[in-house]
Amino acid sequence: MDNNFKAYEEAAELLKALAHPVRLCIVKGLLEQGGCNVSHMQECLGLPQSTVSQHLQKLRSMGIVAAERKGLEIKYTVANEQVIQLIRILFEEESP
Repeated sequence: MDNNFKAYEEAAELLKALAHPVRLCIVKGLLEQGGCNVSHMQECLGLPQSTVSQHLQKLRSMGIVAAERKGLEIKYTVANEQVIQLIRILFEEESP
């Protein structure tokens, strides 16, 4: 064991952000789709756009997802390599 609590705090915050089922679903879906916009996510999840946007804001603030504007559309993608690896491990039985 070590006492590098800063590293543990960062890891715990990352896990907390992913711990919500909707956010976990968003991240997994973004990986599967290679990215998409809020409207697509909202249709897939069956949730109000404001709810999806709130979850995306949390994920963006943690550096888990990135947003790229193209005209009026914003495309979201997973931007954190640790999260990509974690999602692959968590759902490896579902991967092709």
